[in-house]
Amino acid sequence: MVKQLRSSENVLRRMPAIMLALSMSFAAVSPVAAQSLTDRFKNLFGGKSDEPAQPKPPPAPGQPAEDDLDCPQVTVRAGASTYAVGAGNKPAVGNEIRFQATITKMARECARSSGGITARIGIQGRVIAGPAGAPATVEVPLRIAVVQGGVGEKVIASKAYRTTVDMTEGGSVPFTFVVEDVTYPVPPPAVADNYIFYVGFDPQALSPEPKGRKKK
Repeated sequence: MVKQLRSSENVLRRMPAIMLALSMSFAAVSPVAAQSLTDRFKNLFGGKSDEPAQPKPPPAPGQPAEDDLDCPQVTVRAGASTYAVGAGNKPAVGNEIRFQATITKMARECARSSGGITARIGIQGRVIAGPAGAPATVEVPLRIAVVQGGVGEKVIASKAYRTTVDMTEGGSVPFTFVVEDVTYPVPPPAVADNYIFYVGFDPQALSPEPKGRKKK
């Protein structure tokens, strides 16, 4: 009887992870959660939360202070917050799901240079094995874009990335991915507030790059 009770307790404890693996609908991470502050930045980019802040050098003549640099908010592109793969070439639905990845946290910081603005963007997420069984390693395709929002969105910069996640027997593995090569020109003051960093999963990032056309 005791063994049966313990077994039931174990099943109940695992239910949230199982339901998360099977669910195909996740709410996008809000910009407010993404911007959360010093500890989240330090946890994502490295460093200890109790480290004292280092004094910043004064700005170069004619350049604004670093604190005046408006670093766009980072948010998940609509429809790109999850990435699921099915067994074989079947749709990732129900018992055919091999694994599903989600984005859970984001952070960013910006620095100005002579070439424009360089952003450091971090993404945290989780890969969960599905009923069909996940492979030993999972390729997670991501895309980061700098977009000028408004009536007609304008993509300023966009780049695809991949990261490999080693799965475990538990079937639920967190991952962290940080990029430091997001660069773009300093936006005009009139539209700077409309700039957004979009992140999300992009299966096309796993496709080989098209070969350039040969010149005749």
